[in-house]
Amino acid sequence: MELPLYQIDAFIGDGYAGNPAAVVPLESWPDDAVLQYIAEENNLSETAFVAREGRYWRLRWFTPVTEVALCGHATLATAYTLWQHLGIGGNRVHFITHSGQLTACRNGERIEIELPEASPVPAPPELAEAVWRALGMRGETVLSANFPLAVLESAEQLRRLDPDMNALRRLDAPGLIVTAPGDREGVDFVSRFFAPTVGIPEDPVTGAAHCALVPYWTDRTGRPELHALQLSKRGGELFCSQESGEVVLAGRARTYLEGRIFV
Repeated sequence: MELPLYQIDAFIGDGYAGNPAAVVPLESWPDDAVLQYIAEENNLSETAFVAREGRYWRLRWFTPVTEVALCGHATLATAYTLWQHLGIGGNRVHFITHSGQLTACRNGERIEIELPEASPVPAPPELAEAVWRALGMRGETVLSANFPLAVLESAEQLRRLDPDMNALRRLDAPGLIVTAPGDREGVDFVSRFFAPTVGIPEDPVTGAAHCALVPYWTDRTGRPELHALQLSKRGGELFCSQESGEVVLAGRARTYLEGRIFV
């Protein structure tokens, strides 16, 4: 089987390389074992597989070790691929996913994706203690959402963070979000995301984490629109807002490579 592949950097910014995702368009769906094999061979945080389904597009995401229910950066990368490389017209595309229908829109240089909101609530004390032990430091609070969410006091703390990956694997959670207030003019908040249990020790830029981050920081700052940076080694830039149960993330993308794979 020979398939096209596009590697797209999503949520890039000035000085921020974004998160690479592989996008593989399909005419029909092979066995899941084949999809997982391709994702393992690509060895990126996510490989997105997409196929037309009537007026919509069926979209699935795989890490090198498992399928996931939601991936923001690979959704943005897939929308970019449809418009930039596959000649799909219009400024809006709809995806059918394990997390429901997702929509992407073109808005100038940016692509906006609509993801389900995951408002955080206080975490159980035992989870909070396990998170602080894994991080090797204590911060303001630990919350629960689609992932545990640890809030630190400063961006400098977040930059210095070197968590215990084995302890993170014992959290009984697919990943951990860590966040702090921004320390640059115009930056509302910063974050990092760790998911060693699904084969991603640290994700460069994580759209799904912002399903919880945006409601938290919108409530904390009182601002309807937020500018966020993810402080991984590659780094990423996101423009965020919240609309009636959904989080809207906007960012830029670019093509790194285009090729074919043989399975």
